[in-house]
Amino acid sequence: MGSFTITHWIVVALVVLVLFGRGKISETMGDFGKGIKSFRKGMAEEDRPTPPPAPPSQIAPPAATQESAAKAPESREV
Repeated sequence: MGSFTITHWIVVALVVLVLFGRGKISETMGDFGKGIKSFRKGMAEEDRPTPPPAPPSQIAPPAATQESAAKAPESREV
């Protein structure tokens, strides 16, 4: 009396299909699958060793700094 039979599971499945429809269930399962793939990809990226940081001499200055250095200093009169 305490366990569910196959008839109970069929009724539950039919109720779920009526409430959510076929499209909602397949869409939800597709999103669930994408989430699992994303999680596994993130775990794989975490396991990869990170390259050591580049020495300061190899790091290029930002573009804004290069542009301001190329311009001649302007004199301002007050």
